[in-house]
Amino acid sequence: MKTFLFLPPASKPTGGITVLRQMADILHQAGRETYLVEREGGNWRPQGLTDAAPVLAWKDMRLTPDDFWLVPEGWPNALAPGLEARARCVAYVQNWAYLFSALPPGVAWGGLPVSFLAVSDPVAHFIHESTGQTAPVLRPGIDLEIFRCERSRPTVATDKPVTVAFMPRKNKGLAAQIRAVFEHRNGPGAVRWLPIEGLDAFGVAKALRSAHIFLMTGFPEGCPLPPLEAMACGCLPVGFTGLGGWDYMRQAQASPRFTPWWPLREVAWSGNGLWCADGDVLDAALCLEQAAALLREGGPGLDAVLAAGQETASAYSTDEQRNSVLALWDAWLK
Repeated sequence: MKTFLFLPPASKPTGGITVLRQMADILHQAGRETYLVEREGGNWRPQGLTDAAPVLAWKDMRLTPDDFWLVPEGWPNALAPGLEARARCVAYVQNWAYLFSALPPGVAWGGLPVSFLAVSDPVAHFIHESTGQTAPVLRPGIDLEIFRCERSRPTVATDKPVTVAFMPRKNKGLAAQIRAVFEHRNGPGAVRWLPIEGLDAFGVAKALRSAHIFLMTGFPEGCPLPPLEAMACGCLPVGFTGLGGWDYMRQAQASPRFTPWWPLREVAWSGNGLWCADGDVLDAALCLEQAAALLREGGPGLDAVLAAGQETASAYSTDEQRNSVLALWDAWLK
């Protein structure tokens, strides 16, 4: 049995492409015949991967009924070669928001011989509730050699502002609103804003280690990696969850203004951030305000949240990802 993974065209960094390449490397290094399939050459490649799995051009791919053909959910037209060859076709749903966005007119998932793979528990729930199908979960991993907490985290001096890291490319307009609300309530110098953009993984990790808070403004999300990376680097995360973030996000607030109505899986860690509903800029600003106060106060409450963040990040290591990938493929073979 061979495994072929469709690699969508990408000219800039994406978490989804990184995960697909990680999966291919894991399978290839474990001795399973695996290929990445590009429709266009010259795509962006993430740094830090071995890139061990061979890459095929679309025209050179030859599928058989004994093969696996895995395609991200937003590219259903790419399933065609697998369907024609009667290969085992799998749609890897990395973001619930794109599950129905690209289906051709008149085509429904229920009419296709395609099974699903979900990137997180909330995405699996979305798939089941919307299509009736059950999807196993394959979570991404972060490199804890890169994203790590230094022994000595930056303290918050009484005469220095708290540093808030954020990613401007994630809902830039909403991030600006959060900042405006926060500064109207607390003054323009209450925190130092640290935009993270145009950096490789090592640069992102260094920036996160210099910050105290990570403001998450992205949604929708399948299983967002930046908050996990921020936790690993010792930041206190705050903000939106994208739905998929609830795979690992747990509320540290005693009385949160938003509580998810969907079921949450049991996890080993306790509250690891201050989370609000997607798009609720007022609550996000209030959570940010509370996080800054918590950092200035210090003590057991802050220690507990940061420790929970470290425990959370450890559960999403690349070692855990590797074990999950191999276990899933072994189960499929059986």
